[in-house]
Amino acid sequence: MLPDALPRPLDKPLVDHRIYTIQLRKMNEFIEVFDRLAMPILLETLGHPVGFYTSLVGAQNQFVHLWAYESMADYEARCRARDTHPDFPKYLAASGHLITAQETRLIRMVDMPSLRRT
Repeated sequence: MLPDALPRPLDKPLVDHRIYTIQLRKMNEFIEVFDRLAMPILLETLGHPVGFYTSLVGAQNQFVHLWAYESMADYEARCRARDTHPDFPKYLAASGHLITAQETRLIRMVDMPSLRRT
């Protein structure tokens, strides 16, 4: 069993796992646009992200971001708030030419018995 002092990294059971493939040699430009135009909206509507990553091995030029939700209803409400935010179209217009593909996955937390607290 895990000691009580060990924090659980994620208590929200649903994660939006997004992978954007960015044009060759455009990652820095994409990150700048994303940070400047999308992040204020995302923080306001989606809350704090789980994290951001770029690919090192395997498919290249990929930007991964993860957002956690309490439930499918929470996910849908927050996405609706993001998509209808008055400034969101500015981000979409500024980033559209930089993104060549997008994958969106909703992944669900698994209750792993060996990681349960006593």
